[in-house]
Amino acid sequence: MSNTLTQRILSTDAGLAALALRIPVGIIFIAHGAQKLFGWFGGYGLAGTGQWMESIGLAPGYLMALLSGSAEFFGGLALLLGLLVRPAGAVLSFTMLIAILSVHIGNGLFIANKGYEFGLALLAVSIALVISGGGSYSFDRAVAGGRKESRN
Repeated sequence: MSNTLTQRILSTDAGLAALALRIPVGIIFIAHGAQKLFGWFGGYGLAGTGQWMESIGLAPGYLMALLSGSAEFFGGLALLLGLLVRPAGAVLSFTMLIAILSVHIGNGLFIANKGYEFGLALLAVSIALVISGGGSYSFDRAVAGGRKESRN
C-alpha cells in the first residue's frame, strides 16, 4: 500500500465532533455485532441469526450472519478506538444499507413499526465518518502523525 494512500485513509481534519459520533455509535455497533456473533445481550448467535437471515432471503444465512456480525462488532470496535475509521465506516455503511433495504424499508420510517429510522441514523453517522475520518482523538490521527489532509 502506498504511503500516500495510507495517509489519505488515516488523515483527518475533523475535531471533537468525530469523537462524539464514534463513541456511542461504536458501542451500538459492537453490541449488535455481539448479538449476532456470540448471542450476547439477548441475541441469537450465529446459528439463530443465520437461520433468520436465510428465512428473509439472505443466503447462505450463516455466512451472512458471520459477515454482518463481524462488520458490526469489529467495525464498531474500530470506531470506538478511532483506528481505520474510514474503512470501518465504509463497511458499516454498506451493512446498514443492506439492513435497511432487506429488512426495514417495507415497514416505513418509524422504529415502532420495525422501520428504517434507526438504521438510517447509523448509516448517516457511518457515512459522515467516512468523510471526516476519526477526528482529533483517534489512533488514525496519531498514526498519520497528526497531519491534516489537503483540501483540493
